[in-house]
Amino acid sequence: MDISSLNSAYADIYGTQQSQTASKVEEILDGDMTQKTEDELMDACKQFEAYFVEQMFKKMMDTVPKSEGTTSYGSNMTEYMQDSLLQEIATESTEGNSLGLAQMLYEQMKRNYDL
Repeated sequence: MDISSLNSAYADIYGTQQSQTASKVEEILDGDMTQKTEDELMDACKQFEAYFVEQMFKKMMDTVPKSEGTTSYGSNMTEYMQDSLLQEIATESTEGNSLGLAQMLYEQMKRNYDL
């Protein structure tokens, strides 16, 4: 297997991973929230907050200048690892209630859906 095929494989994995995360959040939030339990609602809010924080971190990373000396293979691997790390950081920060966005969203949805 040559480097170009590895590069393509990692690019496919990277794209698939991003679309799965977005699809999962959409699927949870598109459902009928009146039929959800409070735990399911809080879980959906935490997933939304994690996705939001992840996207915010990615946009902040875009402002950092890229080094010129890396190959496309190295660049794709670095992006994949950075995105995996950002997802984990976003999830952990949400579990620690660092922003409180999930809690505020949960309370508002709970009021709006009379749960």
